[in-house]
Amino acid sequence: MLKKKKQKPTKKTSPKKNLKNLIWYTLLALALLSIFSSYFTGAKGPVSKDFSQFMEELSQNKIKTVTIKTSENLIIGEEKNGTLFKTHFLAYPELINDLKTKGIDIKVDPTNSNWFWSVFLQTVFPFLLIGFLWFFIFRQAQGANNQALSFGKSKASLLQKKDKNKQTTFKDVAGVQEAVEELQEIVDFLKRPKKYQALGAKIPKGVLLVGAPGTGKTLLAKAVAGEANVPFFSLSGSEFVEMFVGVGASRVRDLFKQAEKSQPSIIFVDEIDAVGRHRGAGLGGGHDEREQTLNQLLVEMDGFDEKASIIIIAATNRPDILDPALLRSGRFDRQIVVDKPDIKGRLDILKIHSKNKKFAKKTDLKVIARRTPGFTGADLANLVNEAALLTARENKKEISFAELEDATDRIIAGPEKKSKVISEHEKAIIAYHEAGHALAAKLLPNTDPVHKISICSRGLALGYTLQLPEQDKNLVTKEEIENQIKILLGGRIAEEIQFSNNSITSGASNDISKATDLARNYICNYGMSKKLGLRKFGKDNPQVFLGKDYSDHSKDYSESTATKIDDEISNIIETSYQHTYQLISKNKAKLTKIAEVLIEKEVLDSEELDKILLTKKKKTSRSVA
Repeated sequence: MLKKKKQKPTKKTSPKKNLKNLIWYTLLALALLSIFSSYFTGAKGPVSKDFSQFMEELSQNKIKTVTIKTSENLIIGEEKNGTLFKTHFLAYPELINDLKTKGIDIKVDPTNSNWFWSVFLQTVFPFLLIGFLWFFIFRQAQGANNQALSFGKSKASLLQKKDKNKQTTFKDVAGVQEAVEELQEIVDFLKRPKKYQALGAKIPKGVLLVGAPGTGKTLLAKAVAGEANVPFFSLSGSEFVEMFVGVGASRVRDLFKQAEKSQPSIIFVDEIDAVGRHRGAGLGGGHDEREQTLNQLLVEMDGFDEKASIIIIAATNRPDILDPALLRSGRFDRQIVVDKPDIKGRLDILKIHSKNKKFAKKTDLKVIARRTPGFTGADLANLVNEAALLTARENKKEISFAELEDATDRIIAGPEKKSKVISEHEKAIIAYHEAGHALAAKLLPNTDPVHKISICSRGLALGYTLQLPEQDKNLVTKEEIENQIKILLGGRIAEEIQFSNNSITSGASNDISKATDLARNYICNYGMSKKLGLRKFGKDNPQVFLGKDYSDHSKDYSESTATKIDDEISNIIETSYQHTYQLISKNKAKLTKIAEVLIEKEVLDSEELDKILLTKKKKTSRSVA
């Protein structure tokens, strides 16, 4: 396969919370504005004067306007110099005539409502508003204090009995039949505990689901909850640990108290390795808070009442880093491996995810199941969904086999880059490179059939040759490893034969890396080398952050042995290279024919490849000792 060289979500606040904050900020601004206008502006209230003083200023023509408030027996006026004043109104018969004679503007206001609201808004309202805001802030602080005190409460979500049509059951799980059978016993105990107690049998206190990401561990736990129909407490291992010391241990205690009140019940801890990591790990000591949380979890699991109907289920894809005390009998009594599905399991999973989707009549899911070795349940669910999206993109009403094939290619190699511009010369190099892989795979015995050859750029690959096994394999023979190395070298050899040694490209870098790794495993791990014999060379890299020794003890052989290993790796690759070179050279006409058709069509399937070669590769019998 040709390879080419190789970019936080923000928290969103709810609209209701934004509106609430806006209201409080507006009220605070009004209060501050009211106080400022009342006490920090230049405006002053009216000055009190005696009625005699008012009459004297009237005779001296100092008065500009007056307002008579009859209901309050009050005169409010303004002098010509702008000074406001007020005085008591006396029953003086000639007052109105005197005011008219002096040309003073006279107003009569029999009510006192405006004056009252003016005084209220300037004096009382600001203090009421400040008091109200202060009360609100106090309540907020009290709520924050209550929230701080609730740190020690468990954050587990409780799933109660719901509509059976919406619950996940074992019917929704496929490809892991052995795991389902193990868990069905747990469900049966929760439904009929007396059946087991009468025989003196004890149900496992803990069940650890172990498997690669996407194999369906969490889905199995949901199915157990749906089948058992009991309270189901679910949370992640990371939800136990906080920055505050003692919070994790407190949450563990609270979680088990809730489970005891609701028994029979199930506790599910997803990604338990976040809290169950090996104690004392790391170069500088362990994480005290996390270790306290783990200690409390160990105590709670070991402290179950013998007759208690509480079962804890945990899931992890890193069982190697869990603390040994967590895995001993009496805690996680049963470990269930949730492995990647075989071809039958993949077909069952595809059928489950295809229930609510419209497929064309001739769509054969068996071919897709055979084409997807190593796919997990999550990968297959994504495949069917991608096919549905591609169908909608093309405005089709039914999902056909073509969309499923395209979706598989997208997951394996990435989306096709139709806009990528490749020169004719580079296109020819890619075509001969992939033709070399395909021809070597067709001519060598005991190799997986070639399913597709493509020179369309996908993801990081400029082209690829896809081989599919006829059935799932658990063992690989010596001959198959040697042939895999030869097929990997076939691309570089085809370039060299067609374009000369000086024109070879960097496109074979990934092939060379894989061939070297295969040759090293051939010698160091599988013991298939006659020169070095049946021995494992080297140890697994020590995991220093799990409490292992920092020293490098991975190399457990001498320098002279290391030289022999290097020589043997070079010898295996060189021998494979010479054999493949001769094989492709003898069939150069077929190589050219495949490359020419590939340049024209860009994609070839197995049937088209067989037509080009005219002769089909003979099947050879496989024998496994």
